[in-house]
Amino acid sequence: MPFWQTAGNATTSSSSSSSSNTNSSSTSSSSLNSTAHHNRAGDDPNQQNHGELPGAVSLVAKSLLPTRRRLKLDPASKLYFPYEPGKQVKSAIGIKNICKSHIAFKFQTTAPKSCYMRPPGAILAPGESLIATVFKFVEPPENIIERQLDLKSRVKFKIMSLKVKGEMEYVPELFDDMKDQAAVEQILRVVFLDPESPNPALQKLNRQLAEAEAELENRKKPPEEPAPRPTGEGLVIDEWKERRERYLAQQQVEVGPV
Repeated sequence: MPFWQTAGNATTSSSSSSSSNTNSSSTSSSSLNSTAHHNRAGDDPNQQNHGELPGAVSLVAKSLLPTRRRLKLDPASKLYFPYEPGKQVKSAIGIKNICKSHIAFKFQTTAPKSCYMRPPGAILAPGESLIATVFKFVEPPENIIERQLDLKSRVKFKIMSLKVKGEMEYVPELFDDMKDQAAVEQILRVVFLDPESPNPALQKLNRQLAEAEAELENRKKPPEEPAPRPTGEGLVIDEWKERRERYLAQQQVEVGPV
């Protein structure tokens, strides 16, 4: 039965009524003090829910957003190789940093024994680009079935990216030290092309390979040293010497032979 009904129906002695009122006042005071204590301590469950809700929503939203690309690849999702069984063939891919930060990248492959990359990784400044060359040895097929399987190669390459602070020397250990910040840029599928038949993809590949070789040759050349230029101090000293020589020559003319 509610407390107010019990208090209203009490017809016993005045001491009993006084005791009941005292207990009620004590209970109400204790309840108010407890509520005030919880409010001061910030233990209101409704307040906690309101405080944590935006964070939870932001985490869910971030998980649903696609990963922002740091690199632009050309071709975007494939590596084209000329199909020449028994030979080492080459492919090429353009890599450009489209971020405002320095980005490190590296290659990974499902066939490390038959493939390697040049360079296997590097650090690109914002807007910087290069053409990487990929080498692969093509096993000669024993029959037509194996040849058809080769043309549908299951070999894949993965390009990883990592944001770094400013210019630094690339080392593969960067990705081991900051593996939580590394991202998968793209999975590249190997596609073989017939070198005997004209193909726009094969023509583009040959152009990229020629550009990659030219870039490599330029990197091998030692930097040219600029021609020495006189500094401002040197110009002042030279002018002072000329004035002194002219003054001495004039003095000799005025004095004449003794």
